[in-house]
Amino acid sequence: MPESVRAGRRRSAAPSKGDLRELKILEVLGDLLAVKGFDALTTADIAERAGLSRGSMYFYFNSKQEALVALFARTVEALREKSRAAADDPAAPREAIATVMRRTRDRWHEHGLIMRVAIDQSPAIPELSALWQETADIFIDAIAKILVRAGVAAHEGPDGAQALARALCWMVERSFYHASAVSPEALDEACETCQVVWLRVAGLDS
Repeated sequence: MPESVRAGRRRSAAPSKGDLRELKILEVLGDLLAVKGFDALTTADIAERAGLSRGSMYFYFNSKQEALVALFARTVEALREKSRAAADDPAAPREAIATVMRRTRDRWHEHGLIMRVAIDQSPAIPELSALWQETADIFIDAIAKILVRAGVAAHEGPDGAQALARALCWMVERSFYHASAVSPEALDEACETCQVVWLRVAGLDS
């Protein structure tokens, strides 16, 4: 392939100025959430911190709610990808469970505030609720597949893999939500506890 074509492809793959500004807005929003909180935050605050006029801010996001949806989507994308990978992971169930819990804990370590804010705002912002439910469904599917590999029956019912996976998913969500607001150590402890519960449900605690 000619060098000029390769160079052109590299240039076309580079983020545009608009992409960089949008990323800057989302980074600013994440920073402001830590010091001001979402309810007290205004689009003017975001625009000012990002070095934009309010008019320019509206070119990218019509509201702080829309910006939060975009920030949350970026935050959970890696979690969704890792959950899909876990569903197809050929590793033994015990190892797969440890990997899933570690990756999920790391995401909450890094982005716990954003995830808590998005969960808190989801009743008022349907797009957030839909994003989180879609993410949970992917996680539930991964848990169920690991449970089945561990020998849990795949039938419908309260003791079937899907029902148990759903309960495990929301146990992890609530545990990590609360622990991430306390300290990294509390989150680590919650991760260990949730892993113990998952192993017991899978019959792998011996």
